[in-house]
Amino acid sequence: MAVVRFYSSEVVNGRAVQRAAALHPHLSISSELCYNVELTGCESLSGEQKEVLLWLFRPPLQAEPLTENPNLTEGSGEKLVEIGPRLNFSTAWSTNTVSICQSVGLTDVTRVELSRRFLIKPKNGEKSLNELNGDMKKLIECLYDSMTECIYQHPITSFSVETKPQPVFEVDILGKGRAALETANDDLGLSFDSWDLDYYTAMFQRVKRNPTSVECFDLAQSNSEHSRHWFFRGRMEIDGQEQKETLFSLIMDTQRHSNPNNVIKFCDNSSGIKGMELECIYPKDPSQASQYETRHSVRHVIFTAETHNFPTGVAPFSGATTGTGGRIRDVQSAGQGGHVIAGTAGYCFGNLHIPGYVLPWESEGEGWEYPSSFAPPLQVAIEASNGASDYGNKFGEPVLSGFARSFGMRLADGERREWIKPIMFSGGLGSIEDTHVKKDEAEAGMEVVKIGGPVYRIGVGGGAASSVEVQGDNSSERDLGAVQRGDAEMEQKMNRALRACLERSGGNPICSIHDQGAGGNGNVLKELSEPAGAVIYCSKFKKGDPTLSVLELWGAEYQESNALLLRPSDRDFLERVCRREKCPVDFVGNITGDGKIVLVDDEAGSGDQADRGRCPVDLQLEWVLGKMPQKEFKMERRALTLQPLALPAGLKVKEALDRVLRLPAVASKRYLTNKVDRSVTGLVAQQQCVGPLHTPLADVAVVALSPFGLEGAATAIGEQPVKGLLCPSAGARMAVGEALTNLVFARVTALKDVKCSGNWMWAAKLPGEGASLWEACQAMCEVMGQLGVAIDGGKDSLSMAARVGKETVKAPGALVISAYAVCPDITATVTPDLEDPDGKGVLLWVPLSPGCHRLGGSALAQCFSQLGDCSPDLEKPELFAACFNTTQALIQDRLLSAGHDISDGGLISCLLEMAFAGNRGIDVELSSQGTGVMELLFSEELGLVLEVSQLNVETVCQRYSDSGVQCHRVGRTCGFGPEAMVSVHVDGQEVLREPLPHLRALWEDTSFQLERLQANEICVKQEEAGLAKRTQPYFKLTFDPSVMPSVSKLTGGQPRVAVIREEGSNGDREMSASLYMAGFEVWDVNMQDLCSGSITLESFKAVVFVGGFSYADVLGSAKGWAATVAYNPKAKAEFDRFRRRDDTLSLGVCNGCQLLALLGWVGEDQGGAGSEVALTHNKSGRFESRFVSVGIQESPSIWLRGMEGSALGVWVAHGEGLMQFRSSLAEEQIISSGLAPVRYLDDLGQPTEEYPLNPNGSPRGVAGLCSRDGRHLAMMPHPERCTLGWQWPWAPRDFRPSLTPSPWLRMFKNAAAWCSNTA
Repeated sequence: MAVVRFYSSEVVNGRAVQRAAALHPHLSISSELCYNVELTGCESLSGEQKEVLLWLFRPPLQAEPLTENPNLTEGSGEKLVEIGPRLNFSTAWSTNTVSICQSVGLTDVTRVELSRRFLIKPKNGEKSLNELNGDMKKLIECLYDSMTECIYQHPITSFSVETKPQPVFEVDILGKGRAALETANDDLGLSFDSWDLDYYTAMFQRVKRNPTSVECFDLAQSNSEHSRHWFFRGRMEIDGQEQKETLFSLIMDTQRHSNPNNVIKFCDNSSGIKGMELECIYPKDPSQASQYETRHSVRHVIFTAETHNFPTGVAPFSGATTGTGGRIRDVQSAGQGGHVIAGTAGYCFGNLHIPGYVLPWESEGEGWEYPSSFAPPLQVAIEASNGASDYGNKFGEPVLSGFARSFGMRLADGERREWIKPIMFSGGLGSIEDTHVKKDEAEAGMEVVKIGGPVYRIGVGGGAASSVEVQGDNSSERDLGAVQRGDAEMEQKMNRALRACLERSGGNPICSIHDQGAGGNGNVLKELSEPAGAVIYCSKFKKGDPTLSVLELWGAEYQESNALLLRPSDRDFLERVCRREKCPVDFVGNITGDGKIVLVDDEAGSGDQADRGRCPVDLQLEWVLGKMPQKEFKMERRALTLQPLALPAGLKVKEALDRVLRLPAVASKRYLTNKVDRSVTGLVAQQQCVGPLHTPLADVAVVALSPFGLEGAATAIGEQPVKGLLCPSAGARMAVGEALTNLVFARVTALKDVKCSGNWMWAAKLPGEGASLWEACQAMCEVMGQLGVAIDGGKDSLSMAARVGKETVKAPGALVISAYAVCPDITATVTPDLEDPDGKGVLLWVPLSPGCHRLGGSALAQCFSQLGDCSPDLEKPELFAACFNTTQALIQDRLLSAGHDISDGGLISCLLEMAFAGNRGIDVELSSQGTGVMELLFSEELGLVLEVSQLNVETVCQRYSDSGVQCHRVGRTCGFGPEAMVSVHVDGQEVLREPLPHLRALWEDTSFQLERLQANEICVKQEEAGLAKRTQPYFKLTFDPSVMPSVSKLTGGQPRVAVIREEGSNGDREMSASLYMAGFEVWDVNMQDLCSGSITLESFKAVVFVGGFSYADVLGSAKGWAATVAYNPKAKAEFDRFRRRDDTLSLGVCNGCQLLALLGWVGEDQGGAGSEVALTHNKSGRFESRFVSVGIQESPSIWLRGMEGSALGVWVAHGEGLMQFRSSLAEEQIISSGLAPVRYLDDLGQPTEEYPLNPNGSPRGVAGLCSRDGRHLAMMPHPERCTLGWQWPWAPRDFRPSLTPSPWLRMFKNAAAWCSNTA
């Protein structure tokens, strides 16, 4: 093995470098990159191989070549530091880079890691380096993440790490009794409690043998609180009184009062409810390139939710990526395999302490320290959400709903409560075929298969580590070992291979599937083989690290891996599919039928022959997974010290809003929604952002289950942990209430069909907290029984406390309710944006605790550093159910133009949010009925606010009244845009009168402060200023979408189009559906098919290159894909031939657009040989998810014929969409020749560079390019995600009728007609 290095003068300019430069202005930082390339099987590269590598590593349009010697060297008074990934395992970046190298024939390249080299020196010789030594250290610490990176003391010459695998040893219980197990407990970090130590000592004494170290580790993971949920299944004694029920039996009992529509509950990786028959699109033979066809089948809706709190607290970005990945695998592993559709995400963190931004309730100084073992709350807020977003963006799963909450306070009794250990919550909606709901039993002879990424020494002991009662009691080295590495690309390849099995026309070969999580292989392979038993061989696993010990192989919870059972006759199909999708697969053992799990170490050297009689694992499954005695938990209630809320005398409404609107739980979540894909799949009917300014305020997320129908599913979240600090039972009931007042705005089949996932994040084993959790659970179950909704799954995380100095800081106990249900019509939804229908919008308030205005646990109380003493509650379940059902009927009859639930921030915040979302003013008149103004406006009692047209007010009020529900007329909608005013009167007295933009700026303020820390500040300022002056996007239609281009020739059948995808593409299904609707015969073709020569493009009239992140965009957008086209001989010949024909068309969208520019199919220079354009990082410096307006200009493009002059809304979702031209002359020539036919428009309909109307900063608003002959079109926006009217998140009322069919369908029909008419 040899390592060769290439140096690039490309400037390193990430957020870390900017932060370091800002904090240390007297030091100058120069930088360069070093590509460290490991070669196996040769010592050096040939000239030709080197040329290919240098092309790969060099950014497009960069003139200077890479060099083999560094450009930066350390002089006197200077410090050179090189930072790169830790060497013990390959990064995901390396895995993808190596994959590119393999596909272009560089088969000797086995690992590539990128290091960053910094030369640091004092500016203008101010001070010597010695004087600045302390600053230098701090600056270097700013530059890297010590969890995943390290400093290289000298250039890398080898990636091998000197690690001797720990041998397997026996724990001598027979000789030394419990003491031997106690020693192993400490040495291996097993987190056994006293009960566990007694139980396992007795068990091994009974079977008269000693366990191995691997078996002890296995038992610790499999029977940790994380895996076994001892607390929820345990016997409870509260204040000396034994409880009849367990927490788990209470929860299961909710099912008795609800409709029996669960197809999966409490027994699998996800839960599921009855769906309906659908028409879906499938490739005929997913093991090779094949035509898409539609088939009818019954599909059910599945949901799962989990948290990843401990890893996210230690390393926020990677903890959140792996949390998202783990939850996606839960959806994949339902039954015999599920389809992933969409995700939800939630975050709870401590006080933010944003530098230079004072939130008066955030305390500082003594008693408010943060431990170094956890990331500070601000870092969690930004990087955890970055991690979850990045993973979903790359995998191709949209995130459609969520929550974010910040809390840190000393309560009335002096106790500090804060999310120092944060919550990172991830939920997921999916679907499952009716025939795949039940897993098959394991049978002797079945193959045990691992699919996904190779084994790494990652996440060793995560199940036990996250079960430690108080985080910070563990050694940080071990905590580091339990953090993982996420590789969304690998998970996506695995997803494609699994989906191929589910879609095989001859039936699904998967008999049973489980996801790998805590406990690693040991846990998942036991679950899979239970009760039959299996034998597993160490040598059969693909290892990413040759120095792994047997214990690590068995216990590491490395990511992106699932386990499945297969009949031997189906092995060939799975191998073919995995080869096609480039997804690793290992056949690691067989089901035996003897009830034992045996791990054979068939790799041990001959020196160990004497020990070979003993397998590292040889356990009866019954010992590990069988029924074990319940644990007992003795708990005591602790009296709460509560103080009545004392607000400052004479507090004005505007002063209160100055605080409340900036509290993270109430304030805008734009900093979360801007960076996460909310349109991928083309199945999104309702995501977070609503109204003309795309404001993140939707209450419910809605997805379609197929592009060919209106049936779908909805999900909504409820969580009220701050109210739970006052009264755990009220907090739990309010969480249920909030979830349902959110869900009510999507039409669902019935209230009793609604099922919920309940996720508990609680420091339950600390004094007083277990009893609080019991109280909350009892209250939740009781109110669910009264409403007729039920829990069907969930998870718990019971170590929600952190050690800070001598103090134990508990997080507030949190219950997150995710309600989900089937939607008979996904277009029957109501959003919070006021529309002022017919200029006569009337505001109605529907209170669900009429006459109550309790301020305890409210945003207002928190903003004045108090809790109060009396929490709102859900005391009238019959009234609540009546309101839910009436509102649903009104939505079905299309009588509501807007609606929103009252939650954090109270009635006033609800009204203001509706005004912000609609960009409209409101005139509100309230009657106090003897209540104080603050109580009336800021109490968070459950309720709804609705907007209806004056014409329907009477009908709506009567419907509520007939159901016994109060409905008050409280105001009207008035004014639109920057001039709009908000006025609120109580009993005729004006308590608030402010311009709408002023109040919205307050509400957006905290979000924009966070945006400045994660995006280019110039862009953030532009968006902030833009909101104050905008009205709505510009839309215009110059053609009739219902009239379609004519086909003059009756050719033989439909024209054939290849939808081409590369490893990491994720937009192929929505593209295929759009082309199918336009009349094409659509084929699924991946680059592997073309590289292997198994298909040619001869019979295709069109090719479409889809969006996504080919090879995770590791060397630049679409660079790896372009390399495969340019350097793989078979692929190159195919594409060259296709392009030379004059009867062909091509379209590249997003990643495909970046590809066509790199290949020179668009933006070609005068000679037609090279490209004048390259696409690079958005000006904002991050991924942008937006709905923008684009104008279609005169051009030769065949795709856009007849659409010229129109301005249409369209989704964008990309990180590298900035068009860079080789020169201003090239830019001018392309634009003046009409070769830039798609342009981002401002609100007046003019091409713009203003952010975010132009999401990437491309000059003159260029969003797409076409070739001179009009046959090739490349565009960054996603027309294929807007070909159905319901995929548009917003359009003006008068424009909506022209969305059936959507104007974008014309583009695909144009192409189909041209292909049919061209011989």
